[in-house]
Amino acid sequence: MTPSTPSLSIVLPCLNEAENLTTLLPAIKEAQPNAEVLVINDGSTDESLAICQQHGVKVISHPHPLGNGASIKTGAREASGDIIVFMDADGQHLPEDIQRLLYKLAEGYDMVVGARQSSSHASIRRLFGNTLFNKLASFMTGQKIDDLTSGFRAVKAEHFKKFLYLLPNGFSYPTTSTMAFFRSALPVAYIPIHAGKREGKSKIKLAQDGFRFFIIILKIGALFSPMRLFLPVSFIVFLIGLVNHINTYYSSGEFSKGSLLMYLASIFIFLMGIISEQISSLHYRHTDKE
Repeated sequence: MTPSTPSLSIVLPCLNEAENLTTLLPAIKEAQPNAEVLVINDGSTDESLAICQQHGVKVISHPHPLGNGASIKTGAREASGDIIVFMDADGQHLPEDIQRLLYKLAEGYDMVVGARQSSSHASIRRLFGNTLFNKLASFMTGQKIDDLTSGFRAVKAEHFKKFLYLLPNGFSYPTTSTMAFFRSALPVAYIPIHAGKREGKSKIKLAQDGFRFFIIILKIGALFSPMRLFLPVSFIVFLIGLVNHINTYYSSGEFSKGSLLMYLASIFIFLMGIISEQISSLHYRHTDKE
């Protein structure tokens, strides 16, 4: 590897993926022979650790399962490369697609995400849920997001490591990191990929984790783009008060106390949005200086 070529680290969070690692690790080494490969063993109870040692890759083990996001944070801290590629250890992501991410990153982007095509989703429900999350997140950030929850992405390490303190320990690190990059005006690109069928049982529960993703999007929207959340809500509350005001006036000729309450609530929500916007700016002042 020439000095002018950015060094590469490939990070794979792993929880009981021995069967998949047997074929995945040799494929990664063949596709990216010069890359540092780090497997974050998140308290696996199968032969994952032994298989990683057989293939000579670096392994960092958690004493017990801490979560997918926690593994990502551990991997990012331990990675020595200028560029980090995150991919799942379950065999869904193709090692040959890593180079496609790197080519796109070299065009001047700070994050490139592998956006799964519709045929890659395991069910219609998952496709619908992912599409809904993408639309909501796009509204919150004001940017087009093709795949909010994809775990296959290449990032410039110096930028990604700034946001480690924001990342949750669960499965929603892609959501948080994507919005953090958008909020800090770091260019993000998407390339279409086909994610293979996962071997083994998925560790994501659709209903439970889907609701969790929805709440996380709202929280991140309030933190990164507060007025995109508070302004519409304020306007809707005001309209409800206005409709009630008109209805009450024409039916009884009186001013409704309920309308007054809605007007005041609308003002308070709007002011909360302004305050949140100022807090958000202070929250990111350290990234704006760099």
